Amino acid sequence: MNHTPPAPAGQDTIVDSWHRRARACRARVVLADGRDDRAVAAAERLNADALADAVLMEDADTFRSAAVCSQAEASSWRDRIDLDDPLHVAALMVAAGEADACVAGASRPTPDVVRAALFCIGRAPGIDLVSSCFFLVLPDGTPVTYADCGVVPEPDAEQLASIAVSSASTHRELAGTEPRVAMLSYSTKGSAGGPRVELVRSATDIVRRLAPELKVDGELQFDAAWDEEVAASKAPGSRVAGRANVFVFPDLSSGNIAYKITQRLASAR
Repeated sequence: MNHTPPAPAGQDTIVDSWHRRARACRARVVLADGRDDRAVAAAERLNADALADAVLMEDADTFRSAAVCSQAEASSWRDRIDLDDPLHVAALMVAAGEADACVAGASRPTPDVVRAALFCIGRAPGIDLVSSCFFLVLPDGTPVTYADCGVVPEPDAEQLASIAVSSASTHRELAGTEPRVAMLSYSTKGSAGGPRVELVRSATDIVRRLAPELKVDGELQFDAAWDEEVAASKAPGSRVAGRANVFVFPDLSSGNIAYKITQRLASAR
């Protein structure tokens, strides 16, 4: 049996909860792609719905304040920071406390956005590896998290474990539910072998050491991670199989392909 679908209004419930939280704090958000039509439309909606105080970064000059310049000079990456680049200036606004968040990538590739965040803001305390995860909501309202789909091409076991722990934390924050992490492979519990399978097994062990309270299992094929009937056959007794909501892919190629398939074929958003 597959996951029991929530009520059709489930998807709206998740989005509505985000809206309630956003209205409660009314953060100042700078949209770095200020000349992109999608950014303009997003800013208009954020302001009209009182979800944020949205600011469009149409040019860097307008926002290159003394605090922004000081933040750039203090950065250990100052030689890589471009104060004429709206993306860098937007990120520096966050670092300087002139904005609570920066949204970017409508007109810039992912590597540019990641580099701007690294150079101008830096990593969170305790985070050694910068990775990404994609939070998707299925048409029946089920939230799922896929990682890593955008940053680390060929993670080793330590990196894969770090991706899993970080993605679980993000899922908990966004979904408000307990993460159940599936470390994905083409093998389930020894059904196949090979170096890539061993890597996922090693990463799973590392996750258990790093976050012993986290529900995680691997290695699992996607059907065993998602479908309860398959899980009962392939991974009986697992706390995660058949109920996973965080899916950690073994490499960037598989993760990126999977999230796009889920978007297009499953109409996730």
